[in-house]
Amino acid sequence: MAETVAPARASGQRRVLAALALAQFICSFAGSDMNVMINDISEDLDTTVQGVQVAITVFLLVMAALMIPGGKLTDRYGRKRCFLTGLVVYAVGALLSAAAPGLGVLILGNSLLEGIGTALLIPPVYILTTLLYPDVTSRARAFGVIMALGGIGAAAGPLIGGLITEGISWRAAFVFQAVVIAVIVLLARNLDDPLPPDPTRSFDTGGAILSAVGLALVVMGILAADNDVWLMIALIVAGALVLLWFFRRVRARERSGKEPLLSL
Repeated sequence: MAETVAPARASGQRRVLAALALAQFICSFAGSDMNVMINDISEDLDTTVQGVQVAITVFLLVMAALMIPGGKLTDRYGRKRCFLTGLVVYAVGALLSAAAPGLGVLILGNSLLEGIGTALLIPPVYILTTLLYPDVTSRARAFGVIMALGGIGAAAGPLIGGLITEGISWRAAFVFQAVVIAVIVLLARNLDDPLPPDPTRSFDTGGAILSAVGLALVVMGILAADNDVWLMIALIVAGALVLLWFFRRVRARERSGKEPLLSL
């Protein structure tokens, strides 16, 4: 029986690792594939290139701003639940983007829903990997696979996105994302959360707002680098000041015995 259980467990772990790695792949893919579809999207939706670039920028801002709060929610609601919720939100956003009749719906689907989904599902990928692979060797191997798929997704995004856009339509590129999400959900069916969720855990709303605003300002500053150096400096400095306020709040809450959004 032991000889039967061991291969089954190994197979289950491979499926879980495949799900986690594919999740990182599709998020990295989404961060780069739209760059080759800008002209096609702008013509199809009767909008401007700048409008599509705004959609890409908002996606990056939403993802960056909500990543830390998204990670904190895993303690309260469970890593598997957040992971699957993020996948569903992301898939809905991808399908909505594929059917978008105009720029507003594209921003809702791609920028907001896919950004929120990414912020919910990426933290559990790394937390679950750490918990499911306790020894250093297997954990290093697992992280290697996940990071490799993430790199492939970022590098292949323009290539795959360009091929799909050229061969079918830019809308099919979003359908492709939804199909990959469906595969991930199937692979993650037997995923076990090593730690039970704790609904009594407090959530630092003020810290979440400060971290989100600070990270958003920093990302906006980086994105403004090509257009206005002084605006870039102003945004990054403002973001740094807000993040300093955030870390001072974290230290104050820890000293008073309260749970902060992020432990120092």
